[in-house]
Amino acid sequence: MSGDWKRDRIGSALKGENPSVLRRLTAGFAVIGDVQFLPGYSVLLADDPAVQRLSDMPTSRRLQFLSDMDQLGEAVERACRRMDPAFRRVNLEILGNTDPFLHAHVWPRFEWEPAELVRTPVWLYPRERWSDDQFALGPQHDELREAICSELDRLTADR
Repeated sequence: MSGDWKRDRIGSALKGENPSVLRRLTAGFAVIGDVQFLPGYSVLLADDPAVQRLSDMPTSRRLQFLSDMDQLGEAVERACRRMDPAFRRVNLEILGNTDPFLHAHVWPRFEWEPAELVRTPVWLYPRERWSDDQFALGPQHDELREAICSELDRLTADR
């Protein structure tokens, strides 16, 4: 996947033009990650591109964003557990070191990861994993996308 939507991920999501969007949540957009070397990697984008950090939001909106992060994390966990018996856990991170807008990373972790990386932060994976075409988001991830969306729908219905 490539295109102008990547230059303005939130703006394109607000316009309905971001193809990585899984679902609109209360305070943001659940999107599937551009890279899938850890299948199920997703991101929660705040729905206001001017918000750079959690502390830029009023408390009630912060709590909504954090609740959305929890919901996306649980949906990824459920989908990955169902699709891969080697699923271990989900890591949730709000970093903000590269992109200037508030977003939260949802990283599924698996037992099949290389021994030297399985218990380290994802950011220690070799740089080539992030740009290798074999891990790029594409049609081969449609089943995974649908599984995460189904779980998001179930969780939304339960709330």
